Amino acid sequence: MSTNDGGAVETRPEPTPALTGAELLRWYWTLTELTALAGALGVPAAGGKAALTARLAATLDGRPAPHREPPARRRAGRQLTAPVDGRTVIPEGQRCSQVLREFFVRETGPGFHFDAFMRAYVAQGAGRTLAEAVAHWHATRQDAAQPQDIGAQFEFNRFLRTWHTRHPDGTRTEALTAWHEHRARPRD
Repeated sequence: MSTNDGGAVETRPEPTPALTGAELLRWYWTLTELTALAGALGVPAAGGKAALTARLAATLDGRPAPHREPPARRRAGRQLTAPVDGRTVIPEGQRCSQVLREFFVRETGPGFHFDAFMRAYVAQGAGRTLAEAVAHWHATRQDAAQPQDIGAQFEFNRFLRTWHTRHPDGTRTEALTAWHEHRARPRD
């Protein structure tokens, strides 16, 4: 067991059906490990890592799996094709396509990329014009320059951001070593 009084260091167990749900939740697992455990337990491996972990923990503890909402169906809809201009209206279900990328690069410059602000705008922008999307790009640059929240499902990225904040002169190799040490420890 891990202790704060200099005792023995707890080691991460193997991801086997012998784990309890609580023990599963105490450790970091890769998606590959979770998927293999799901196969061994006969648990569906579909969905994101957090949902899979919750299903596995419930199964290991003999509880029913949490209710899973079916993924929202995305309306495929008509996708824009070249040529497009500022008057082009974004259709329902439009994706961040190469056609849009080429338009935005032409209109805003080579620094354009589909960041969270632009992905959300395109996804929710049905009925708006591409000129309005360009205005949105310019209006969000100050906010886009600020550090954005990193979702809990991106634990590695969150760790690296925090580590580099604490160790601004640290190298990538040092950060990766710290990550491997971090994920080998229990979460509690």
